[in-house]
Amino acid sequence: MFLVTGATGNVGSEVMQALRLAGAPVRALVRAPDDLPVEQVVGDLDRPDSLAAALAGVRGVFLLPGYRDMAGVTAELAKAGVERVVLLSSQAAVATDTANPISAFMIASEAAVRGSGLAWTILRPAAFMSNTFRWLPQLGQGDLVRDAFGDVPIASIDPADIAAVTAKALLEPGHEGRAYSLTGPEALLPADRLRILGRALGRRLRFQALTEEEAWVQMSATTPTEYVKAFFSFYRDRTIDETTLHPTVEQVTGRPPRTFDQWATTHAWRFQNVTS
Repeated sequence: MFLVTGATGNVGSEVMQALRLAGAPVRALVRAPDDLPVEQVVGDLDRPDSLAAALAGVRGVFLLPGYRDMAGVTAELAKAGVERVVLLSSQAAVATDTANPISAFMIASEAAVRGSGLAWTILRPAAFMSNTFRWLPQLGQGDLVRDAFGDVPIASIDPADIAAVTAKALLEPGHEGRAYSLTGPEALLPADRLRILGRALGRRLRFQALTEEEAWVQMSATTPTEYVKAFFSFYRDRTIDETTLHPTVEQVTGRPPRTFDQWATTHAWRFQNVTS
């Protein structure tokens, strides 16, 4: 049995699907029952003592980072007899400036997994292609998208590729004690991604980069200040590298990572439903 945390999210849902396609039994950890095609057990990663039922009979775990007591979580995994854990981390764990809350919780999460005594694999993906969904409200209003960091190319990755690597690390030997940097096959500017998305939607979409002041105001409306500062550190001061391409997806899975064009074509229906 394999336990997937975050099973309703963009990455966790793909991990669940990848394991099922491999014929592995899957259980989802949920805070409340949801419409999922697998067994569900209620628990809360912020309360390690709530995980016993979810971990019963579990051999491997896909684990999200950043909870209050990650060492307590991994201790519960070890106590339950879990053999393998794959942690979703990020390049923030190896940023040149780690004095921000995002890097701090990624580093702490990695340290907890490394010290757990379990066979561990750490995944450090670049930004997710699914982050494009944040443009949905603007695309529902018209063909113009305004966003921050318009001059920053990112080798974003399809969550399905993160899931494919996760499935390999959970189901096959040889990935223990490895920290994998994961990217897509090309580094694209936001305007490039929007152009590709527009082609998939049959729309002529336009991108306008926000000024730093505009970006700060927009992000601060929904994000705590310390996290806004972290994103500015990552993408304005370039303390994180999400531009360099890594061959890991193909090395682990035997196939190249999906392009943004493939992601956009696959998920075009999400945007069409909003804009139709």
